[in-house]
Amino acid sequence: MILTTTSRTALRPCLAALAVLPVLALATACGDAGGVRESDAVATAPENASASSSPPASGSTSADAAPPAGKSAFYDAQLKYVRCMRVKGGYTDYPDPKLSGHLDWDKIEAIASRPGQQEAYKGGKNGVCVPELRGVMAVEPRRDRQKDYESMLAHATCMRDNGVSRFINPTMSDGNVQPGGDPNPASPVVDQNSPTYKKAREACRTKLLDGLDGMQ
Repeated sequence: MILTTTSRTALRPCLAALAVLPVLALATACGDAGGVRESDAVATAPENASASSSPPASGSTSADAAPPAGKSAFYDAQLKYVRCMRVKGGYTDYPDPKLSGHLDWDKIEAIASRPGQQEAYKGGKNGVCVPELRGVMAVEPRRDRQKDYESMLAHATCMRDNGVSRFINPTMSDGNVQPGGDPNPASPVVDQNSPTYKKAREACRTKLLDGLDGMQ
């Protein structure tokens, strides 16, 4: 899940804003980025939402695509976004969502690391799939902020224990979580291309709960 320091950190202020702002603040939080990345601050999904009758996305079997009980609305919305990114966004290899409904950011970051392909983060070129992404965020299950904070804190501690000494802790204010990581994202001091960072990231990836990958 490694990109160049510039491209990754340039997106982090927007991601952090989305972590604490409601859905209607999308455009304001991300300025003219042309789209947004999936937020963890949205409404609760219906507990008894019915599964979609749509066939699974390209590359999936019906078994792989079956979402967990109670999360089908979120999964179906995410699948609609993925299909948009493949057809309208031009990313034919955009990965299927995980069974949890969250996107596979390891694979998406690999796509976005290609020259001129950063729109893979943001809803496609000119935000063509932003409406579908807003639909995802409108039904994403409500997260436990305390657990998210504890997960990111464990991840930050692990990163420092594995040699990334300047990796800072997340913070929590008024029930909202601000991710940690580089102490100065606008002018990065953590070299994300260094062997030490890459090794630490691999060692610590399991510390982050599903849906938090890429947040710090």
